[in-house]
Amino acid sequence: MKLSIKNQQDFWAGMMFVGFGLAAVIVSRDYPMGSAMRMGPGYFPTYLGIIMMALGAIISGIALRVQGDPIGRWGLRPVAMLCLAFVAYGILMEEVEIGFVPSLAAVIALAWFAEKGFEPLKLAGLIVVLVLGAVALFIWGLDLPYPLFWWR
Repeated sequence: MKLSIKNQQDFWAGMMFVGFGLAAVIVSRDYPMGSAMRMGPGYFPTYLGIIMMALGAIISGIALRVQGDPIGRWGLRPVAMLCLAFVAYGILMEEVEIGFVPSLAAVIALAWFAEKGFEPLKLAGLIVVLVLGAVALFIWGLDLPYPLFWWR
């Protein structure tokens, strides 16, 4: 019997989930587990890794049965722009200390350029919505101590 991958995108996405899940379980094995009532530092990453591995196995299994598109060429531009966006965020937050809002706006703008075509109005709207959502969640909701702007 020959194994045939009918949907390469889903198969390899599922394998990526399995890989990340396995890495989470391996890294968290030295942490104390605790219990459901008193979770230790290893509880969440271990069970999240197990869930990711199960989900990845399901996705990869379905990919063996359901037809899909083949994997196309890798786009160098999206990979480069997303890497640049993450590096820029780290530099802007830690080295330049420009603040959470401008750093996040820079990440969104750089990530936007991963796709071809530039629509400034859509980009501005996306920046406003995502920055407001992130500030509401991380700064106000979770009370993280990040300065919003360089003037604090």
